[in-house]
Amino acid sequence: MARGPNIARVASLIGDNARAEVLSALMAGCSWTATELADTAGVTRQTISSHLGKLLDAGLVEVDQQGRHRYFRLAGGEVAELLESLMGLAARSAPSRPRFGPREPALRKARVCYDHLAGELGVLIYEEMLGHGLLERLDGAPRLTEQGGAWGARIGIDLRHAAGRKRSFCRACLDWSERRHHLAGWLGAALLKHILDMGWAQREQASRAITFSTDGEQSLRALFQVSGARDPAAAELQAAAWQQERWT
Repeated sequence: MARGPNIARVASLIGDNARAEVLSALMAGCSWTATELADTAGVTRQTISSHLGKLLDAGLVEVDQQGRHRYFRLAGGEVAELLESLMGLAARSAPSRPRFGPREPALRKARVCYDHLAGELGVLIYEEMLGHGLLERLDGAPRLTEQGGAWGARIGIDLRHAAGRKRSFCRACLDWSERRHHLAGWLGAALLKHILDMGWAQREQASRAITFSTDGEQSLRALFQVSGARDPAAAELQAAAWQQERWT
């Protein structure tokens, strides 16, 4: 008898090939219709309805009704974190080096992991923030430093928006392709939004890939060398707010 929650049901749901394709597609952080997911998984409309029903019952996906259409999405960051970890395990346990298709280099370079940046450039962000003292490790988990709070204010990320959110402020997510960590949580999502809002990169349609322009990638790498505050008063205010909240 299991001494804790029985993982067999969830494991069996994810282990089905069609449902695994559905969950992988939803890792892009977008909502898909049942028809779109059926095409992605290579199954009929009737079959996808059965699969989606099981995923809904297990709390792995959620659905929004808009007019006659229903849009499915992952149930949250916790599910995305589980799937990313499984992808890492799958990559490590492959019997031989897989042959990647044309899109694979783009996915390895930069991709969406639910709502934050993963891949080579996602790992770069995490390691640069640690190296410049913007993040510190506390009991193995990342934590924003006071310097990091001021840095966020300087580049235009209002850390006060994270107050009262139920989700983790920042955490490390193991990257399946780089085998190192990238930045997840509210802060990881805010940084990806900043990158897209600045026009440094764009999301590829029907893919998890994020494509950076040459100038955009240079701007990303220079992001951690910012020295001057856009608004010193705002920076001090946001840093003080961060210090008072002490988000983890």
